[in-house]
Amino acid sequence: MPSPQDVKLWIEQGLEDCSVDVTGDGRHFEAVIVCAQFDGKNMLEQHRLVYDALGGKMQEIHALSLRTLTSE
Repeated sequence: MPSPQDVKLWIEQGLEDCSVDVTGDGRHFEAVIVCAQFDGKNMLEQHRLVYDALGGKMQEIHALSLRTLTSE
């Protein structure tokens, strides 16, 4: 079962220059991500970037709530 720290690390490894904060209980997680890569992208595109960064690790996560913000 992944920890919030694991999920944070996985996101940081897949997205450069991002500020990531993850809370959760091992099954349900909430992540707040501020990233320059989100600039000019809509929320769906931003979330896709996060899911792409997590890749196969998403199979270990039961639920993930995302709040994505641009660097501005």
